[in-house]
Amino acid sequence: MAVLHAYLAYIPSPPANGITLGPLRLHVYGLMIAIGVVAAVWLAQRRWESIGGKPGTMATLAVWGVPGGLIGARLYSLATSWQVDTQGHWYKAFEIWQGGLGIWGGVVGGVALGAVGVRRHGLPFWPLLDSVAPAFALAQAIGRWGNYFNQELYGRVSGLPWAVKIDNPQVPGHSYPPGTTFQPTFLYESLWDLAVVGIVIWIERRFRIRRGYLLAAYAAAYTFGRFWTEYLRIDEAHHYLGLRLNDWTSIAVFVIAAAILLIRGRAKPGEDRAGDPLPSAATQHEHTRPEDPLTV
Repeated sequence: MAVLHAYLAYIPSPPANGITLGPLRLHVYGLMIAIGVVAAVWLAQRRWESIGGKPGTMATLAVWGVPGGLIGARLYSLATSWQVDTQGHWYKAFEIWQGGLGIWGGVVGGVALGAVGVRRHGLPFWPLLDSVAPAFALAQAIGRWGNYFNQELYGRVSGLPWAVKIDNPQVPGHSYPPGTTFQPTFLYESLWDLAVVGIVIWIERRFRIRRGYLLAAYAAAYTFGRFWTEYLRIDEAHHYLGLRLNDWTSIAVFVIAAAILLIRGRAKPGEDRAGDPLPSAATQHEHTRPEDPLTV
């Protein structure tokens, strides 16, 4: 019983971060990213259909948005963590299965390239943006578990029952005895991301948010929690005035997103709101454009 109690006193390290199938190596980090994408597409599609959109739209747009998100996320990570060791091989900088994806680069890249797909298929951009806003948080909630299997994104030393054990802690200037446990910041952020999904949907239903502005609600809610999880982390990062770079990013994004919501986000009488049914012209256009592959 004592042994069982000791085992349950912390979250154990995963035995491996992937499985080997012949010459192939399947990384759990990449698998969790893929599952997160599928879940996000599912949620966004349900929301899109609930306002009158056509089935299959989000899967088609994902062909544009997902590559844009991955490219943007990696570029953001490289730009803000230029100490990445490529071991003399430039292509190692793009091995995303090793970790290193920045959420804001992913959001910007996904929205930017997704907008190209929206334009090519003649779809209304702002209602689509509202549909995917909480889906971003759902994808993050699932993807964070890839950090667990990579044994990264942990926080300060902790003896809490839900602290996570890290086999080889990599913290510059510090060494830890075997069995040391740490704050599971990946878990905190995953749980907060799930809460953000609910918060964004609640805001949509509770307040008169102008069409296209729900992404600002997501950004404000997410960064509020991200500031605290980032503050707990002890892995290597660039610090400015006592705070990690991503803490400053969270502060800036929160202030901008909250200001946008307060100043521009409330719909005026007669304006379309987030969650309102699509105008009949938009739904008719989506269903009748012959050259659009979404109508096949």
